[in-house]
Amino acid sequence: MAITKEITRLEHSSVKLTVTVGKDDVRTQYDELLSGYSKNLQIPGFRKGKAPREVLERKIGSAIKEEALGRIIEKSITDIFEDESFPKGDKPLPYSTPQVGEEPVFNLDSDLNFSVTYDVLPAVKVETWKGLTVEAPDAGVTDEDIGRELETIRDRNAIVQDKDDGVAALKDDVVTVDYQELSETGEPLDATKREDFVFTLGSGYNLYKFDDEVIGMKKGETKDIVKTYPEDFTDKDLAGKTIKLRITLTALKKKILPALDDDLAQDVDEKFKTLGDLKANITERLTKTLDKRLRDITLNNLLEKIMEGVPVEIPESMVRIELDSRWRNLARRFNTTPEDLLKIMGASGKTPEEITAEWRPDVLKALHSRLIVEALIEELGLEASDDDVEKEFENLAAETGSPVEDIKKYYEQDNMRAYLKEDIKEHKLFDIMLAENTIKKGKKEKYLDLVSNNG
Repeated sequence: MAITKEITRLEHSSVKLTVTVGKDDVRTQYDELLSGYSKNLQIPGFRKGKAPREVLERKIGSAIKEEALGRIIEKSITDIFEDESFPKGDKPLPYSTPQVGEEPVFNLDSDLNFSVTYDVLPAVKVETWKGLTVEAPDAGVTDEDIGRELETIRDRNAIVQDKDDGVAALKDDVVTVDYQELSETGEPLDATKREDFVFTLGSGYNLYKFDDEVIGMKKGETKDIVKTYPEDFTDKDLAGKTIKLRITLTALKKKILPALDDDLAQDVDEKFKTLGDLKANITERLTKTLDKRLRDITLNNLLEKIMEGVPVEIPESMVRIELDSRWRNLARRFNTTPEDLLKIMGASGKTPEEITAEWRPDVLKALHSRLIVEALIEELGLEASDDDVEKEFENLAAETGSPVEDIKKYYEQDNMRAYLKEDIKEHKLFDIMLAENTIKKGKKEKYLDLVSNNG
């Protein structure tokens, strides 16, 4: 097919592809369709396949022209995009369907001209990414952090015993309660009723935060309380409200914590012989967690600095697919469908458009960063060899405690090996970035603040 083409750059990484198909090819496509119909179409007054051409054209000529137009457009676009000489940067994104512009004029005696618009991968040129200086938090694992982990382990290995009847509930006791809201006149609101709810006093792991009110209660006791919640309360449904509650303490237990000694270490894992072994393991684990978090923060700061000098026009189709992906991931976290998630979120008083508008700045930043990373990987020619993949299998096996063969089997599924290779190339790039730039210590921060704010 004789085709000429022209690319026009549009804003937001879109292009307009103008195509001209020679009139001989237009005529050929039309004649082939007409011939096919003439052999198979039954026209009243004529035997099958014997109707004259002029009769067919009078009866169905306009429909054939419309079908021929669609075929020509589809075939010419396919031929253009499959042509290896057509620039990669001018091909549409996988999720951007070319849209035909103004309705083309179909004339058997002239060339066919039409245009389509679609999104392309944004052109990214990273001029400056080395020799930069950024800050990273100044943090380390302290005795306080290790002590906190040891207390968590003690709590996990605690023995829970019933307390004697008539004994008051104390902080750190494990309580079982029934509770429900009361109306202004003191009537129970059945829709809010909750039975056999278990939590540790002082943990705050209850919706209404009534730990302090339960302290001092005795098993079997029922108590009506009134709580007023501040305007900035974490639960928006309770913020700024005054609630009446009826609480019944149905069970009361105390925790008996094990001693912090070698026996505890051996109970945690037989590989630990002494408490010192357990502490050393905790220190190593926390240090690895902190190092990873500091690396992530440092790389994020570096990429933000690079982004300042690399403006990129993100195509709308790319933003749309990323927002859709976030919806689906969030729905999986809530174990629901994207459609039901919309209803749940809508119940909070926000429309889907308002929610995605809140996400949009973060999505644009994430896409901007990803495009820069991909551009640098390509510019540096970074690859992931089979040896690199095998080493990564061994690293993952060591981290997870799983056999190497199980790790390999997992990455044989659903093209996961290809994703692993992309991760390896990205890791290589990040190693280079950290080596080629200056990282200064920033403000002093605590381990817990850093790892708990892992967003």
